[in-house]
Amino acid sequence: MLNSHFLKLKNWTNMEVLGLAKNNFSGLIPTEGDLCLLYYLQNYLLVCDMKNLRELDLSQNNFIGQLPPCLNASNKLRVLDLSSNHLSGNLPSTFSSLESLEYLSLLDNNFTGLFSLNPLTNLTKLKKNLRLIDLSNNRLSGNIPTWILENNLELQVLRLQNNSFTNFRMPTIVHSLQVLDFSSNDIRLNGFQGKFPSSMGEMKNISSLDLSYNNFSGKIPISFFKGCSSLSILKISNNKLRGHFLLKGLGFTSLTVLRIQNNLFTGRIGAGLLSSSMLSYIDMSDNRLTGYIPNWISKLQYLNCFLVANNFLKGTIPPSLVVLFSGPLPSYVSYSVKHLFLHNNNFTGPIPETLLRNVEILDLRNNQLSGIIPEFVNIQKISILLLKGNNLTGSIPRQLCDLSNIRLLDLSDNKLSGFIPPCLYNLSFGMGGGEVLKLEFYKSTFVVEELESFYIIYQTIEIQFAAKQSYDTYAGVSMFTEGILGYMYGMDLSNNQLRGIIPTELGNLSKLRALNLSHNLLSGSIPSSFSNLKDIESLDLSYNVLHGSIPYQLANLTSLAVFNVSYNNLSGIILQGNQFSTFKENSYLGNPLLCGLPTSKSCEAKKSSEEAHNGEEVKNDEAAFDMLFFYYSTASTYVTALIGIVVLMCLDCPWSRAWFCIVDAFIAFAKNIFA
Repeated sequence: MLNSHFLKLKNWTNMEVLGLAKNNFSGLIPTEGDLCLLYYLQNYLLVCDMKNLRELDLSQNNFIGQLPPCLNASNKLRVLDLSSNHLSGNLPSTFSSLESLEYLSLLDNNFTGLFSLNPLTNLTKLKKNLRLIDLSNNRLSGNIPTWILENNLELQVLRLQNNSFTNFRMPTIVHSLQVLDFSSNDIRLNGFQGKFPSSMGEMKNISSLDLSYNNFSGKIPISFFKGCSSLSILKISNNKLRGHFLLKGLGFTSLTVLRIQNNLFTGRIGAGLLSSSMLSYIDMSDNRLTGYIPNWISKLQYLNCFLVANNFLKGTIPPSLVVLFSGPLPSYVSYSVKHLFLHNNNFTGPIPETLLRNVEILDLRNNQLSGIIPEFVNIQKISILLLKGNNLTGSIPRQLCDLSNIRLLDLSDNKLSGFIPPCLYNLSFGMGGGEVLKLEFYKSTFVVEELESFYIIYQTIEIQFAAKQSYDTYAGVSMFTEGILGYMYGMDLSNNQLRGIIPTELGNLSKLRALNLSHNLLSGSIPSSFSNLKDIESLDLSYNVLHGSIPYQLANLTSLAVFNVSYNNLSGIILQGNQFSTFKENSYLGNPLLCGLPTSKSCEAKKSSEEAHNGEEVKNDEAAFDMLFFYYSTASTYVTALIGIVVLMCLDCPWSRAWFCIVDAFIAFAKNIFA
């Protein structure tokens, strides 16, 4: 509830700075008289009449409705930040009186349609100090208001990304612009017919240019490369640009980030970046590049991310270069590289250990690499290791058990043999990873430094990993603090020649969401310890030689969405209940001794057969017991009678003497017969 002390703000007519950002203020910002600000919060009315106000920051709240025209009373206002609210409508015409305005941010609101910037016309014609305009992440359409660039020579930052602007005409003269972001619009119906504007080469002070995710086509004019000497960030990805790129003689001495992926660039990687010694991020993926990894890469001591995946790189090893894309992997890649994406090329030879000194993400999938998995240097730093689809041999090295920051481990589709090391349970699959690259573009515009604005460039990471029977892309930022990649942990050892039992210790990997051990030679039973994989969503053990029953404890895996144990030697009744009631028959194919739903094989016949078999066993056991009793009783009777006769004959009594006389007579009779 609003504190009553805030009501005193209406009397603070000399206030110059009001910052209420990152609260939960809600309601309207309505108009009333000549008041500077009027809004409701928890049924309280806060009124202020601050004609000396210079900075107003109401960003990251829950305000709704239209912008109040009463802001014209604050003609000394220099900073207006209403970003990250739910405002709508248009700019009030009274904005034309804000002749001191330097900073206007309306990003992340609900402005839609043909948003009019006409109230700013007066400001631009008067060539006042307007330095930043940010209308990003709305739903604006129509023409990009490039007249702002033509008329205002002091403008430094113009951000219009993530809207629906179409027409675009770059002015011929832009003196002070440092940050220009037109990304994620639909620029195609313009006077350049989709071509890259040659007039952009006139922006001598531009430090950040983002034209990605549009429909620009054609070649980039040489005048742009030579004219924008102050460029620090260049992002022109996801267009239809073509031709050779990075030719010799470029003047990008300040370049730190280069993103040209998803275009139609051809030819070799040129030497145009030889003078760009400050480069920290290079992404040339998804083009049609051919040729070599140039050796100047080794000279970029600040390089953190190097991505050249999905190209047509090939050739032989020339004497002038250490390596080709179609030859062995280079051992001279800068030790500062943390993210290395070389997948889907034609690399051959072994994986050099020197690549792995400081790497955190290593993607070498789908090449022709051979040899063993090397002993990694500083293995604790690696968070994502993808070696899928090569010709790697040997066993899984025990050094991998020290991957204390691992999130995704993919060794599938190789020729690995031997046993699964039980020590893999040491893998934490926990949080870890790289750093956020922070680049500062706008500073000291505000009256007070506490409200300075920074532009942070997060290095977006996209990782492909097989889970839930599909090969999906997981996106996030380099510290894994945003995006689905921050929640993904998986291990894929499928399509190898691994043998032996599945270590029960793997059940300790409680954070795993995907585990694939299919298409190997694994034997033994399914470990009941897998019931500890509480977050598991995909478990594939198919195409092995596992036997025994499916552990009943697995029925407690409530997050399990994909379960496949097909083509093994499993037996017994298929589990029911919870997630197991959702799995189809193809999850159990190739196990003739399994019965129950979802298969058509009933477990009743199996039970009757078992009961009949058990009945026969009972009868046989009873008969065996009767015969054994008969033998024991007969033997004991014979022994007892014999002992009794011997005892009686030893006694001196009339009938014993008579018995001996009979025996003597019988002996005499026998002698007479046989004499």
